[in-house]
Parts: sequence; C-alpha cells; structure tokens
Amino acid sequence: MNPLAYFDPDDPYPESDGQPMAENTEQFDWIVKIKENLEILFADRPDVFVAGDLLWYPVSDRRVSGPVATDVMVVFGRPKGRRGCYKQWEEAGVAPQVVFEILSPANSLKEMADKLAYYELYGVEEYYLYDPGTNRLELWIHQGERLCPISHINGWVSPRLGIRFALTPETLEIFGPNGRPFLTSIELARHADHAAARAQEQATLAQQEHDRAERLAARLRALGIDPDADT
Repeated sequence: MNPLAYFDPDDPYPESDGQPMAENTEQFDWIVKIKENLEILFADRPDVFVAGDLLWYPVSDRRVSGPVATDVMVVFGRPKGRRGCYKQWEEAGVAPQVVFEILSPANSLKEMADKLAYYELYGVEEYYLYDPGTNRLELWIHQGERLCPISHINGWVSPRLGIRFALTPETLEIFGPNGRPFLTSIELARHADHAAARAQEQATLAQQEHDRAERLAARLRALGIDPDADT
C-alpha cells in the first residue's frame, strides 16, 4: 500500500501512485478476471460503478488521509463513467461497498493489515483477499463498526454482489448469480465465438428447412396443386 504521504499543493489528488498495477502476471490476470466479470454482471445497472487499480480518496483533506489503490472496487449508487481517481466527497459521500485485493509476494503483512484497517475505517462492507500463490481466500464483512473475518468461506455468497466463491484444491472459482462461472478474457472470447457459431448453425438449418419447403411447394404447383389451399 502506497499512501502517497507526500503532498503537492499543485496536484493534491494525483491519479497514480507510481506503482505497477500488478507485481506479476498471475496477480494481473486475477485482477482483470474479477473486474471484467463484475463489469459484465452489472452491465445493465447504470448505478453500479466497477473499477480496477483505481486510487480511492475517502476525504478531501490530505492531512487526514491519503488514498489507497484498490485492486478492484464496486460502488453501488454511483453512475458508471470515466474517473481518474475516486474522490468520495464528489461521489455523494458513497464509499466503495466491496473491495478485492489479490496478494503478491511483494505485499507485506503490515501493508495488508494497514489496508484492512483503512477499509474498516472508511466503511467498506465486504473485503475479499485472495492469494493465488497459496490458493487462500480470506474475507471480512462489516458488522457494527468492524470488518469481521468469516471462517466458512467455501460456498460463500456475497450479500452485495450475489456471487458465489468455491475453493478447489487447485484454484478459486467464482460464479455469478445465474451459476455462470467467472471466465478469463480468452474464455469469454471463445464462449462468444461458440455462441455465434451455434447461432449461425441454427440460422443455416432454418434457411435449409425454408428452402426445402419452397422446393416442395414449387413441385406441388407444377403438378397443379396449390400448397396454400385449404384441405
């Protein structure tokens, strides 16, 4: 966590902390996978904002708090649209309700403890921390004034998102409310290609059936039979 402790009066709310989005390809893939599938899940909800690797400024006074760069955030009650950073005081005071962090070897215990305290202080309702290296998922739910850890994780359904988490011996699987698994970009593209191919096949079969019916009608007319006449 880089809190941007320095303060530049000419640029009080920078849109970058100077850090890379991810420390390795696996962390990057997970950030993209979760963010893009949540975008798809809430594509028809204009009041749900989803972002990845975006700086969140909870208060305008930098003497009170600096920002944190969340791997993935979901904000209910705020419109979609471009943002260079998330300034909460310009967003009707609405804090991200759900936050995801993907652990990398560079993340220290202190850094993650600081993030947990930050999210607790500023009102995050659900916090998910996944370590792809050890295949460990941790989650905290806001109860009272605290973010409390949840011990029964496998099969957990997010109260806000409606998505389900399942830990296999190899990896974390996430499923949408309709049971569709979260897919990688390549899997999503292949799924779209297969769907398009099936639609084309069905359209071809329908056209072939139509052509056969037309040929049969033409033969009947040649025999002096009106295929459209009532029998």
